[in-house]
Amino acid sequence: MEELFELRTCIEEGRYTDALFLVGEMEDMSKDDKINKIESFMEVLLLHLIKQHAEKRSTRSWEVSIFNSVHQINKTNKRRKAGGYYLKQDELKDAIEESYPIALKRASLEAFEGSLDETELARKADEEQIKKEALALISDGKNIH
Repeated sequence: MEELFELRTCIEEGRYTDALFLVGEMEDMSKDDKINKIESFMEVLLLHLIKQHAEKRSTRSWEVSIFNSVHQINKTNKRRKAGGYYLKQDELKDAIEESYPIALKRASLEAFEGSLDETELARKADEEQIKKEALALISDGKNIH
């Protein structure tokens, strides 16, 4: 909010270079916020995919969570007015790579009633297959059943 007040002041005073600099900073802040939201939903998506793969089963709750995560990732990633996406395919892959260890740690608290640590859980799930599935779900905008 402070940035908007400062932007208004710059424009009113005719300091357009400063105003453009502020606009750039605000764009960066907005993009960072979008990416953080995407990564948060990515962690939830991966958490449930890890549990599905490791336990070789699914629940309706996990499926709804996967569906919701994919939906929110795609909704947040789409640039409404400018068109295009905040994160392109290769950046989504990178986000999946970065989110996986966190999701695995969280999944270890839930899968098998929390009886396995993340190393033990990792042995029960095919990491590369899960990452590919996550990217496919996001790219297709579809849910698995």
